Amino acid sequence: MRKAIIFCITALVIGFHAVAQELPRVEMQTSLGDIVVAIDTINAPVTAKNFIKHIENGTYENALFYRVVRLNNQPANEIKIEVIQGGIYTEPRFESIKPIAHETTEMTGLKHLDGTLSMARSEPGTASTEFFICVGDQPELDFGGKRNPDGQGFAAFGQVISGLDVARKIQQQKDKQQTLVDKVVISSIKIY
Repeated sequence: MRKAIIFCITALVIGFHAVAQELPRVEMQTSLGDIVVAIDTINAPVTAKNFIKHIENGTYENALFYRVVRLNNQPANEIKIEVIQGGIYTEPRFESIKPIAHETTEMTGLKHLDGTLSMARSEPGTASTEFFICVGDQPELDFGGKRNPDGQGFAAFGQVISGLDVARKIQQQKDKQQTLVDKVVISSIKIY
């Protein structure tokens, strides 16, 4: 009984410490304005730490927002979403960078809400550098959602806390089959 009480008290202390812990913030400076995101290292540790590692290692030097998905530019998709996608896009090819384990929203408890930062992927466990920001709530990107046939959803790991208007502005830029005609350069991406 005493061990059970000590365990419960320890669990509560750890839980309170995690809630009180401030999440790291990342600022993305673009030509259309700045976007600040809180990175959830508590609920999505694998995905969040991967993103932070790439910032610290300079992977995102010369990064871009290069893809926009709107209701009107995905005619072949039965399940429609709205996001802007960014990352390194070109050299070094992101496919050659070691991928991470897939943290589903079922595992993390996070959801793809308006302003959620998440990892792009093909198959589960293939995400490495490319990320996207949700424009509006996107439940079909959560675990069990129908956007991806495997039903595993995408790995949410952050939330825009300022600059969602910038994400919306990026989403409205001219595209050709979801690829921006003029890519939006992320001139600086830093942790603070």
